[in-house]
Amino acid sequence: MTVIELAETTGFAIVSLPDPKREVKGAYIGDLLSWVMGRANQDNIWITIMSNINVIAVASLADVSCVILCEDVSLEDDVLKAAKEKE
Repeated sequence: MTVIELAETTGFAIVSLPDPKREVKGAYIGDLLSWVMGRANQDNIWITIMSNINVIAVASLADVSCVILCEDVSLEDDVLKAAKEKE
């Protein structure tokens, strides 16, 4: 499954989608950033309630396919800008 297929199937709102055809190969759910860095696998989706700038850095380091924000969490403008810059 690709990121865009996941979004379309679930109805998730897309905030930034630099690579819609990126593969999804599993999921990691967690909010402790150091655990995510050490345990999320490449091409996982990462499900979290965290929305600060560090989420972008950790997502990039872990090379996850996408980040899914749950519990109605939203991104501040500076975090969204960083997400778009880092793709």
